[in-house]
Amino acid sequence: MNSLTPFPHRPEQTETVMFHRIELNEILSLYGRMVAAGEWRDYGISALRDAAIFSIFRRSAEQPLYRIEKRPKLRNKQGMYSVVGMDGQILKRGHDLKAVLRVLERKLIRAI
Repeated sequence: MNSLTPFPHRPEQTETVMFHRIELNEILSLYGRMVAAGEWRDYGISALRDAAIFSIFRRSAEQPLYRIEKRPKLRNKQGMYSVVGMDGQILKRGHDLKAVLRVLERKLIRAI
């Protein structure tokens, strides 16, 4: 019996970064409040090899207003969570997702 397969499994290429359920609950809680306020209308989630990205849209045809990113490689440096604006500027970065999301909650206070 031959142990070689035509498509060998290479785990380092198939692993992706994902948001955990607790992280998604935090993000979707904020998202729901912003949708109720009429500020946001759509979202997209990307799971890449080095990052998980939650993109927030005002309309689905636009580029994202904000991106909430999780980059585990930055865990020991600036923090693995960040909020990035439409222009690519990092609005907040840190180790605690709740603290990072506060930069967007301030926008909710202004919207109401």
